[in-house]
Amino acid sequence: MSCEFPAATIIGYPRIGPRRELKKALESYWAGTSTAAELESTTRQLRLDGYTRLAELGLGENTSAIPASFSLYDQVLDTAVTFGAVPARFQDLYDDDGQLSLDAYFTLARGDSLRQPLEMTKWFDTNYHYLVPEIDQATEFTLANDSTLRRVIEAAEVGLTIRPTLIGPVTFLLLSKAAAGSPAGFNPLSRLDDLLPLYAQFLGQLATAGAQWVQLEEPALVADQAVPEEELAAAVDRAYRFLTAATARPAVLVTTQYGSLGRLLPVLGATAIDALHLDVFKGELPDSEDLVALGDTTLVAGVVDGHNIWKADLVVAAGTLTALGGSAPRLSVATSTSLQHVPHDVEDEPQLDPELRSWLAFADQKVAEVLTLSRLVDGSPSGSIDEAIAEASAILAARAAASGVNRPEVRERLRALTPSDFGRISYQERAAAQKTALQLPLLPTTTIGSFPQTADVRSTRARFHRGNLAAEQYTRLMREEIKRVIALQEDLGFDVLVHGEPERNDMVQYFAENLDGFDVTVNGWVQSYGSRCTRPSILWGDVSRPQPITVQWSKYAQSLTEKPVKGMLTGPVTILAWSFVREDQPLGETANQVALALRDEVSDLERAGIRVIQVDEPALRELLPLRNGLQRDYLTWSVSSFRLATSGAAPSTQIHTHLCYSEFGAIIEAIDGLDADVTSIEAARSRMEVVHDLQEQGFARGVGPGVYDIHSPRVPDENEVAELVQKAIRHVPARQLWVNPDCGLKTRGYTETVESLRNLVNAAARVRADLDTPVS
Repeated sequence: MSCEFPAATIIGYPRIGPRRELKKALESYWAGTSTAAELESTTRQLRLDGYTRLAELGLGENTSAIPASFSLYDQVLDTAVTFGAVPARFQDLYDDDGQLSLDAYFTLARGDSLRQPLEMTKWFDTNYHYLVPEIDQATEFTLANDSTLRRVIEAAEVGLTIRPTLIGPVTFLLLSKAAAGSPAGFNPLSRLDDLLPLYAQFLGQLATAGAQWVQLEEPALVADQAVPEEELAAAVDRAYRFLTAATARPAVLVTTQYGSLGRLLPVLGATAIDALHLDVFKGELPDSEDLVALGDTTLVAGVVDGHNIWKADLVVAAGTLTALGGSAPRLSVATSTSLQHVPHDVEDEPQLDPELRSWLAFADQKVAEVLTLSRLVDGSPSGSIDEAIAEASAILAARAAASGVNRPEVRERLRALTPSDFGRISYQERAAAQKTALQLPLLPTTTIGSFPQTADVRSTRARFHRGNLAAEQYTRLMREEIKRVIALQEDLGFDVLVHGEPERNDMVQYFAENLDGFDVTVNGWVQSYGSRCTRPSILWGDVSRPQPITVQWSKYAQSLTEKPVKGMLTGPVTILAWSFVREDQPLGETANQVALALRDEVSDLERAGIRVIQVDEPALRELLPLRNGLQRDYLTWSVSSFRLATSGAAPSTQIHTHLCYSEFGAIIEAIDGLDADVTSIEAARSRMEVVHDLQEQGFARGVGPGVYDIHSPRVPDENEVAELVQKAIRHVPARQLWVNPDCGLKTRGYTETVESLRNLVNAAARVRADLDTPVS
């Protein structure tokens, strides 16, 4: 149980594969074109290739430095199924041995025709989504899945001793929700004492399988929680005294990512955990007294940013390590977070400008940075790091002076802004103008923007970007697709239409490709959830819009119908959240640069005859600081940037926004502050939980709580949709309600989409007909 922790490690590694091998294997299996055995073979090789790559990069001298952070879908789901935390509606999926099969695992994540999947929400302040466990007083914890155990054995068979990872018990319960039917006020954390014996038993099994270290992830401890501080501290103390009291266990590393551990540091330090990881890149340096109190516990310092792609400032990192080393008796070097948030290898992006590429560090380069910095703590001669520090400092200096990083004309436009640039006339005046201009019915129907992207659409776009298709042919084919989507929506009976976005590869990348100050990658994939991957753009310089971006497509779509067609833009906060953003200036300043570019686009859309414009901000909640004391400043600049982007619109132009997969109650005042005329919000998986927040807030503008979960392949029937609409009406006046899906339809197939949308429109018509409320 007692073994030395390595001087260098990472907290997690990308698990989708350099070419999205995991995505392709999963979707092939779900489509029925491959078998479970083939899926297991592919994912086994993907895991082993990852371990081997980390060993080649230099972590192989102590294989406990290699974390086994792979997941078939989601790490929180993995922990839930490991300990049998499965809602009652899925209990029939257990086999005779009390285990959950592969298909049962995916049913929890994706649902089926009989039941909805687990709710999904943001993982702290990242663009990763996790599945929310549902726990009540009757949840019977049991060891119901041994995949983590089997992966330890799998690695041992090829001569590797990996470090298995699990969500820690306190974070697991804090991230869970009370299952439907739980008593009022029930808190899943109250089940901690029932769960701990199963964790202890599982640790024993890992030790028997040969694991020397286990990583228990407790990132919820860096965020302010609804649980009183004293109760949370007591839970942490109780959990880790219990788990470390076992004699037959691996050494325990507790990780705390995404911020400062704060007052819980001495609580954990007083237990017998063997190593404690702190995110000292994003979080504050702990007090020296707390570090001294760690005693023999190894402090694992997360000094290399695991959440962004810029090369580390080794001078700053070395200074942090020196400061920590003066108080912590045992010190190791690590990344601040799992590297699942960054792409694999910057050397896999030869198309990037060499100067820009020299500024970047993807996962493999961050491993090298950790190893370099570990020379400061492993007894290496001090001169061995001097050259690396000098080289990193020269790169940082060159980046600061590079052309396009600082553009005077962009900064002068920001300085010239006045308060009037951040607001419109009152909503009541706008609503009257829009009622006349749009002539919409009660419970108007719309979609969120994108329609399914067929293989033909993707092929057309790819051929054009490779230079294998002339611009005239590309425009003709895109227009044909837009015409088909408009006709489909008119046939289904939608009230406000969209052009379907066939020209867009991604809602952020499309804009990044058309704005100055950005660049994009070819293989820079990161996981968003399950098999869904994105390529965050690189925002490296001052931002401006050289020419209109969306106008030609929206104008053409509007020419095909008398019904209003929404212009579709991605909001400034979401563009920042879903990009790798420069860190050399305040985020609010960068957001306003993007907002001004979007403001120009709104103006051009209006001139082209577009009467409804949607500016999506699905990531508004995502960047919210985890500590309450830091949230007001963020909400101030994020709301202001949206208002800057939209406040130039005429009163008769209806501004929509969209938000998804977040705990909206925490930011309902900010959503109100956006002052959008209509706000659509994810709500289907949570069964309209958000409408309670809307009612309590007194939300007075248009709102469309989603009635169709597009992240699952299941088709909601008309009765289910109607029930959700009726539930919403019980909390929000019908005159304010819109009926729409949860999100865009890009990733869905046309057969399921058409059936689902037909049910949506029919349900809205049925509820509309049943209402006594006259159209106002």
